[in-house]
Amino acid sequence: MTFTSRLAVVALASLFATGTAFAQAAAPAAKADTKTTTAAPTDKKAPKEHSAESLECSKQADAKALKGKERKNFRRECMKEAKAGTAAPAADKK
Repeated sequence: MTFTSRLAVVALASLFATGTAFAQAAAPAAKADTKTTTAAPTDKKAPKEHSAESLECSKQADAKALKGKERKNFRRECMKEAKAGTAAPAADKK
């Protein structure tokens, strides 16, 4: 066997070996497994219920057509006022 024919055989063998190495990488199967495991914990969480004050402040912000930072600041102040309003009568009862 000559040198060039040996080189050709080695080149063909390496191409076949490389092809099987790439064929064995099973990335889609790993993605399917991670989706299954991440979906399970989120199903266990119950949806958070919002307080009456929070819902009322949201309605007021909607009526004023506030969005973004303005809405966030408005709701923060509204919630502070609502909680202060409910906390003051409870302090008077004691």
